[in-house]
Amino acid sequence: MIAYLKGLLAVKQPGYVIVEAGGVGYQVGVSSQTLAELPAAGNEIRIETYHHITEADQRLFGFASPGEKYLFEKLITVKGVGPKVALGVLSGMAAAQLIDAISSHDVRALATAPGIGKKTAERIVLELADKIGDSAGTEAGSADGVSGGRAPAAISEAASALEALGYKRAAAEKALQQAAQEFKGKKPDVQDLIKAGLRYLSS
Repeated sequence: MIAYLKGLLAVKQPGYVIVEAGGVGYQVGVSSQTLAELPAAGNEIRIETYHHITEADQRLFGFASPGEKYLFEKLITVKGVGPKVALGVLSGMAAAQLIDAISSHDVRALATAPGIGKKTAERIVLELADKIGDSAGTEAGSADGVSGGRAPAAISEAASALEALGYKRAAAEKALQQAAQEFKGKKPDVQDLIKAGLRYLSS
């Protein structure tokens, strides 16, 4: 199983890149989100990968962040959503938007992603809403507001959620401390903190 590639970004094209590592050129399928975050061809990169193996072939898919890889792996567990469709979803929606759409059962928003119709969007929500919520540390109720005395608890819970998405704890906590400034005087729930933290982590 190939978990990541580190090497020269030899080719950068819509839908895929070629990474030269150890004298071998690996073609890696990528979303438009990842493509935009990668440097120009000729630079050294390290990219998270998912090694998709079937009886017919083997393919690599790459991601600029652990969070995007996590969401890709969740999406392809849904019936009717293969790697190509999953990349289309990730191309059309940022990670924070996708998490929000799934956890809030926003079928309409999901159906706007490339390759996703209403029925597929409904299956994604049905099969992943609870899983995304559990992995992201979200709850039906609200967490303590960041302006209250127990704000660190809310930030800690959100940081654990971001860790589940593959981000380092220190980076997640730093991003959440910055994001918390947006909610002074308000009482956001943990999901709001996660979405705001993702914006800082991806900026």
